[in-house]
Amino acid sequence: MDESLSLRGAAFACKSNILQQGFKMCIQDLYDKDSNSQGFVNFGTSENKICFDLLHERLTRPDLNYLEPSLLEYNAPYGIKSLREAAAEFLSYYCQAPVPLNPDNIIILNGCNSIFCSLSASIFNPGDGFLIPTPYYNLIDEYTGAYTGARPIHVPLSSKVTETENYPFQLTIKKLEDAMEEGKKEGIPIKALILINPQNPLGEIYSKEFLVECLDFGQRHNLHVIIDEIYMLSVFNNATFTSVLSLHEVPDPEMTHFIWGLGKDFAMSGMRIGIFYTKNQHVLKSMSHLALFHQCPGPTQYVISRLLGDREWLENTFIPGNRQRLKESQLIMVHGLQDLGIPVLKSSAGLYVWADFRKFLTAQTLEAEMELWWRFLGEKLYIAPGKAFECYEPGWFRLTFSLPSDLLQAGLKKLKKLLKQETKTENCN
Repeated sequence: MDESLSLRGAAFACKSNILQQGFKMCIQDLYDKDSNSQGFVNFGTSENKICFDLLHERLTRPDLNYLEPSLLEYNAPYGIKSLREAAAEFLSYYCQAPVPLNPDNIIILNGCNSIFCSLSASIFNPGDGFLIPTPYYNLIDEYTGAYTGARPIHVPLSSKVTETENYPFQLTIKKLEDAMEEGKKEGIPIKALILINPQNPLGEIYSKEFLVECLDFGQRHNLHVIIDEIYMLSVFNNATFTSVLSLHEVPDPEMTHFIWGLGKDFAMSGMRIGIFYTKNQHVLKSMSHLALFHQCPGPTQYVISRLLGDREWLENTFIPGNRQRLKESQLIMVHGLQDLGIPVLKSSAGLYVWADFRKFLTAQTLEAEMELWWRFLGEKLYIAPGKAFECYEPGWFRLTFSLPSDLLQAGLKKLKKLLKQETKTENCN
């Protein structure tokens, strides 16, 4: 270890994440149909790249070309008033809240990862645990653990459907109870349950009834229930989404927290805007202080406040346009994978599909999954492996479909070429 670093600094320096590793390789040699047709196709990063024209048209209108001194000056670190008011009105409408949200219960930070960091510092002690169903976006572990060392307690989900289940990878209250007991046996103080809805990487939408069951479970065990709804508007195929903010009665309002941002639903991950809502005044006070380290630039907040308040553009242009494009792109990806004999988990939300590559593994092990992943990278195709989501079953991969059609086709072509080579090699053996 470099003696110039603290123990925490050394731990950060040693961290390596599969998703970040794959992304780094991609951006150094990205595919371009005109200038670099042999470059990397990125199916691994959950990013919406099919709505730039809609955003460009709106973001370049004169009303957003605006600047006043207050936007360049110090302001409330937890978000300027106009954005918190616009966010409250936006969420009240699109989450179908029974009563309008109070802007004073909203905090704006520079991304949902900053919200996880600040919220964790507010509710966890070092060594505390949180329940989270797996597979899941495991960079949450780094966000929650950065300030506190909080650690995940996995709730393992399986593709095998038992007699008491209705579909693969189904989360149940019994599985939450079992994981709670395991954590207690290990002596880990469990303080929270984290749910992503719609789920990443499964694309599942939790029903209203199941959300209430999860909140009841949280109340029984005195847990903070943190619900990340980052994909709440990325829903298509006439699917119904229920936000936790739409519930008329919440078992424990003080322990229920909501997270959303613009990175996925608004196809602008580079703008770094995360929105947090809670009725817990102690959490709000703590996070308001921590917001000093995660503040958003004033001009960015102004732009977002205008976008969230433009109901005509949202209702008539962006939201329907985005959903239609997501539906079309998902069909291209699903049909392309099915043509290659790759089963896909049924879903109607998110920017990705959860696909079963188990028959292409040389053995049903994580090592074999990583071997296949490296062969994908060798073909300059980045797909996110199940290991990056702490999936307990080797051979599952997440593939992002919210890409221009030429990228989708180029990636599927690379995949077809590689899997044909795999089949030939298998036959020869």
